[in-house]
Amino acid sequence: MLTLLKIRNLALVDELAWELGSGLISVTGETGAGKSVIVGALKMILGERADKGLIRTGEATCTIESIFDLKDPSEINAILEEGGLDPCEDTQVIIRRAIGTTANRQFINDSPVTLSLLRKVGEQLVDLHGPHDHQSLLSQERQLAMLDAYAGTDSILANYRNGYRTWREKSHELEEIQNASDASEQELELLRYQLEEIQNANLTPDDGDDLQERYHRSSNSTRLVELAAQAGSALTDDDGILSRVSDLQRIVRDLEKFDPSISEKLASLDTASIELQDLEATLTNYTEELDIDPSEAATIEERVNLVESLKRKYGSTIEDIVSRQEAIAERLDNIDNRSEKIESLTAALAKSRKDLEAIAKKLTIQRKKTAPKLAKEIASQLKELGFKQSSFEVDLTAVKDPTLHGLESCNFLFGPNPGEPLHPLRQIASSGEISRVMLAVKSSLAEQDATPLMVFDEIDANVGGEIARAVGKKMALLGQLHQVIAITHFPQVAAIAAHHFVVEKEVSSGRTRSKLYPVEGEKRIDELVRMLGGGGKQARDMAASLLED
Repeated sequence: MLTLLKIRNLALVDELAWELGSGLISVTGETGAGKSVIVGALKMILGERADKGLIRTGEATCTIESIFDLKDPSEINAILEEGGLDPCEDTQVIIRRAIGTTANRQFINDSPVTLSLLRKVGEQLVDLHGPHDHQSLLSQERQLAMLDAYAGTDSILANYRNGYRTWREKSHELEEIQNASDASEQELELLRYQLEEIQNANLTPDDGDDLQERYHRSSNSTRLVELAAQAGSALTDDDGILSRVSDLQRIVRDLEKFDPSISEKLASLDTASIELQDLEATLTNYTEELDIDPSEAATIEERVNLVESLKRKYGSTIEDIVSRQEAIAERLDNIDNRSEKIESLTAALAKSRKDLEAIAKKLTIQRKKTAPKLAKEIASQLKELGFKQSSFEVDLTAVKDPTLHGLESCNFLFGPNPGEPLHPLRQIASSGEISRVMLAVKSSLAEQDATPLMVFDEIDANVGGEIARAVGKKMALLGQLHQVIAITHFPQVAAIAAHHFVVEKEVSSGRTRSKLYPVEGEKRIDELVRMLGGGGKQARDMAASLLED
């Protein structure tokens, strides 16, 4: 669940640290008090683009930080690893966003991330629903995923997708070979020339950096011999370093005769003498190796020129040239043997299509078997949410060619009024209706939905008191399996919540600030009385009754 949400300098909020519990959490307050700031902060955590106009007046930066504690972070870890980040060290996921007047930054577990990666992670953590937040529910792919979750088709769907990838690969291979049949004689001649040119070069890994080093050494061999000879002379001449070191060793031996203790202190002198002698031998060997035959130097230069010519034509490295050679050979092979390959691939493609359709058939049977059950479950939930005579269907339509999702598309159809035709959810105009349909769907899939946090932003708007109470009950039931935040104006919903928070505006030192605080006992009754629209004993009794229920 979301355990902490910290907001700093966002709109009317100067500083807020909100510690959340489990179950259903209600957030209430006057219109304009700042409840929308909570939703805005959560949307930023989900990766929504930030509006710099939301930075509190007079400040340069606003920050939002959230801490999620997960039972199983494996899904999040998979997304992080795919994005090149380290997985979570424990069960916590920390998301932080900093929005500035000049630049924005976002972090997951203190590692900077792109906005697109943040969105992928956010989709796994929070499901936010409000008057304008139902795109996921309206997507036919998302609806099919909901049906699959309810039907428990995980293993069948995984097998199908493996088969689908195989079928697509075979289709792509066949398409490439069929396109190869359009090659002109001029192209064939060019391809054969290119292949022969690369093959004749007999490239090896030594033609890379090693060849360049040999060429550089051979082309500068005269100067290298001169420098090596000068270094050797500095060591071995009559007045050279080795001669001076020998003189120094004789002096040290005389010292040792008068003070033997100095022997240990000057032992490094003997070591230095040995190392200098080794250096002189190394220089001698090096000079002998530099004795490069002119014909050998010419061969190296010729090889370098050949390799550089191939790089200009086929790639900047030896590996690139070899890859180009393989691609040309494969292209020629496809052209020269296209008839046999087309025949072979056509047969393989037909087999993979047949195997795919066999798995898809099992998937279709499971979906068709489950679709009426899910529709019935959602319809039952809808009746409890005020749609007493509504109809709901899960429509499956066969598609011509296999897709990543199977051999059918899915459409949730809804009819709020008897005698009227059912329409796809995306054609429902009323935000109040679609909000309650969404809650019915979420309630039906509560056990299958793995999203830790669900946020409902005033989805009980434009409904009566009893329906609002039914909406609250549904959210409370969801709270048994998920953490649920309900931002509401209805006391019937607020009273059902396990935790109740109030957002208020206050003016201090000439500045307006929004603050959020928990209410319990009499203070909670005071807030419910305000929401009921009046004071007095009758309103307090009603508020107390709502809490008791």
